[in-house]
Amino acid sequence: MFDNKTILITGGTGSLGQALAERLLSLNPKAIRIFSRDENKQVIMAEKFQDDRLRFLIGDVRDKERLRRAVENVDIVIHAAALKHVPVAEYNPFEFIKTNIDGSQNVVDVSMDEQVEICLAVSTDKAVSPLNLYGATKLAMEKLFIAANHYKGKRQTKFSCVRYGNVLGSRGSVIPKFIEQIKSQGMITVTDPNMTRFNIAMNEALDLIINALNFAKGSEVFIPKLVSYKLSDLVGALQEISEIPFKTKKIPVRIGEKHHEILLNEYESKYSIEYKNMYVLLPPENDRVELIKRSYTNFKPCTLSVYSSDTVTCISKNDLKKILIKHGLVPQ
Repeated sequence: MFDNKTILITGGTGSLGQALAERLLSLNPKAIRIFSRDENKQVIMAEKFQDDRLRFLIGDVRDKERLRRAVENVDIVIHAAALKHVPVAEYNPFEFIKTNIDGSQNVVDVSMDEQVEICLAVSTDKAVSPLNLYGATKLAMEKLFIAANHYKGKRQTKFSCVRYGNVLGSRGSVIPKFIEQIKSQGMITVTDPNMTRFNIAMNEALDLIINALNFAKGSEVFIPKLVSYKLSDLVGALQEISEIPFKTKKIPVRIGEKHHEILLNEYESKYSIEYKNMYVLLPPENDRVELIKRSYTNFKPCTLSVYSSDTVTCISKNDLKKILIKHGLVPQ
């Protein structure tokens, strides 16, 4: 699918964007365009990769005309650009709406007008039954992408999404935050030790995106099968492997923070199918559902009522230790 194709990644200098670029470069694309706002990150990324197939474009998804120029002659668009920090969203709602909703609408419109083959959006577990503004903006993004399949007219562009939790060790997630606190303060701040979170490694996130691009017929949301961990087990694992001693400090739950994350709620599970190592959320419209189902052989109906981080398998503290060591996430 990727052979000799031109691919554009919005937010391409982020943790996911860089890992995705590295994976896609191994699949023989013609070019990968990195579209982002931070020139310094682009310079650093260019020096890191040293690959002429990477093209760096300064721009913001809020700027539709700049985005349109970037998408010219592109075959595949992967939309990963977003503002993401939950507490920041609560205090800066207008900015999050402009980037995560209006910017996503621009991606949809431009991809449709330029008739790219497929446009895939990267979503989050926080979009499911959202409690915070960030999650609400990501839910709106998903709705925009799925609805685009109905109003694209005769254009052939397929619009789909992937949805998963925080990637292990990605910038802004809990583990790097804890490690930085340990190094700088000798202490980590903990809200509720009984909180659970889904666990997904970067390579699993990349596999999901590649599979989604290969399988998508348009209108699906692809969701990986994941395990979860308890915050208390994460703290315990870090205490046992950290080369720096540290203490813990209890703090209140942050604004908009859930105790457990959800990847499929009760309503969505009724419209989902189980396929190999993932779930596929289908649109509720009967004609579209039947069309998509015919494209998936060996599928079975989703048997979950709710796909939540407190209902799936929770990995042990010892397994967490092994994962942290394997990925080099050891405070030292």
